[in-house]
Amino acid sequence: MIPPGGKSGAHVGLLTLPVPGGGIGATLGRYHTPQGYAILVRMTGPTPTPVRGYTASKDQLLARLRRVEGQVRGIEKMVDEDRYCIDVLTQISAIQAALDKVALGLLDGHARHCMHEGAAEGRADEMATEMMAAVGRLMKRG
Repeated sequence: MIPPGGKSGAHVGLLTLPVPGGGIGATLGRYHTPQGYAILVRMTGPTPTPVRGYTASKDQLLARLRRVEGQVRGIEKMVDEDRYCIDVLTQISAIQAALDKVALGLLDGHARHCMHEGAAEGRADEMATEMMAAVGRLMKRG
């Protein structure tokens, strides 16, 4: 689904946004992926950086993922020390809950940013179907 007159990977426009408090604006460019999705990218240098639904909360997301990583290392140590099975399973449950929070945060960002952008491009149904498929995959664990 490539836009009329566009091609995969094609840059299709620039937008300059004001910086809060004044100053030089941030320039965003719009590109299309090989699948035909339009993405906004922050023009910060020779390689554009995509603006994703989670970009605003990226630091919080990375911190939460680092905590989960530490919990996984803790379980590895528990297994190495032959800890009680139920204690290990309890920690696994805690990791799953933490990852569920990460997933919910990503879904929230996707719904508020990516789907909003897709709806503005007339792809609301396609974006909703894609998100519901992702939710379905998340719910099929176990």
